[in-house]
Amino acid sequence: MRVKDAVSSHSDALIELSEMLHANPELGWKEHQAADWTANLLSDHGFEVTRTYLGFPTALRAVLGTGSHRIGLMAEYDALPGLGHACGHNIITAISVGAAIALSEFADERDLTIEVYATPAEEGGGGKIELLKKGAFAGLDLAMMAHPSPVDSAKARPYAVSHSHIEYRGKSAHAGAYPDQGVNANDAFVIAQVSLGLLRQQLPAETRVHGVQTRGGEAPNAIPEKTEGRWYVRAETLKDLNALQARVERCFESGALATGCELVITPESEPYSEFRTEHRALELYVKHAQNLGRNFDAPAEQATMNRASTDMGNVSQVVPAIHPYIGLGCYPTANHQPQFESHCIGEAANRAITDGATALALTALDYFVV
Repeated sequence: MRVKDAVSSHSDALIELSEMLHANPELGWKEHQAADWTANLLSDHGFEVTRTYLGFPTALRAVLGTGSHRIGLMAEYDALPGLGHACGHNIITAISVGAAIALSEFADERDLTIEVYATPAEEGGGGKIELLKKGAFAGLDLAMMAHPSPVDSAKARPYAVSHSHIEYRGKSAHAGAYPDQGVNANDAFVIAQVSLGLLRQQLPAETRVHGVQTRGGEAPNAIPEKTEGRWYVRAETLKDLNALQARVERCFESGALATGCELVITPESEPYSEFRTEHRALELYVKHAQNLGRNFDAPAEQATMNRASTDMGNVSQVVPAIHPYIGLGCYPTANHQPQFESHCIGEAANRAITDGATALALTALDYFVV
C-alpha cells in the first residue's frame, strides 16, 4: 500500500516533530518554534510554505500541487497553561503533516492540491476563526484533522462555546482598620459563583458553565481592589449559546450590583460553533482506520472527548470537514489531565501518528474518486 509505506518511510521525522513540540510547549499565539519546525519539515518535502500567514506570526499555509481537488489538513500546536501538551496537539500536527507528505506522491496523478494550515491558539483563542475572517480555507473541497483522545471516536459533536475574561474593579482598604472604606472585588466573584451554582439547577442537561478565578486579591489584610477570571459557556448550538450567555452574564452582574463593583466582561475570542460533519468522508475514514486495527466500539462514557469544543467547528460551517478522534488507549486518563501529557509521546502516540496520517490520506484519495 503506497500510502502506508509513504507514512512509514517518514515516520521518524514525524515522531521527531511530535516529540520536539511536546518537549517545548508554547501557548496560543506564541507557538514560534512550533511554526518554524513544522514549516521546515514541510518545506523539506517540497511544499511551498507561507509563514506569518495572513499576518499571524505563528500561522502558516503550505501548498503542494495544482490540482482541481483541494484538500486542507489542519495542524494545531498550542499547549495548555500549566499542563503542556495534555491535549495532544503535538500529535495533531504530526498526523496532518504526515498525511500531507503521503498525499504529495499522488498530487499529479489524482489532480490534487494539498494544503496544510497550521493554526494557532485553538485552546481558547479561536485561531481558525481569525483566519476564516481573513479568507483562509475558502474553496477547500475537504478539510480534515484527527485529534488524540483516550479512545477512538469517529464523529465530532462539539459544543458551541464562548470564552470570556471577567474582571471586577472595586476599592482597596485596610481590612482591619478601615473595612468600611473598601469595595470588595472578591466578594463580587463569590456572589457571582453562588449565582452560577444556583443557575445550573435550571439549565438544560446539554449545557456547561465553568471557569476559574485567576486573581483573587493581593493580601489578606487588604480588601481586594481587582479580581479576574476566565469563564466558558457551552451549548449545543450557537443559537442556544447566545441565550445561555445572557443568563450567565446576569449572574456576574449580580456580583457587581451587590458589592458596588464595576464589572468588565471581555470576549477572549469569537464563539466556537457546533460541528457540521461531511458524512461520506467520515465513513471512509472509519473504514480505513478499522483496516489499520482501530475500533470504534468503546463505551459511550469513554468516548466523550468528541463533545470537546473546537474552532474547527467554525471551519466546518464553511467547507466540508471531518474531525475524528484517535485513541491512545489510556482511559480513564483523559485530555486536560496532567497524566494525559505523558501519553502524548511514546508507543501509543507514535502509532496514533502513523495510523492517523495513513487513514486521513486514504480518506482523501477515496473521497475524490468519482
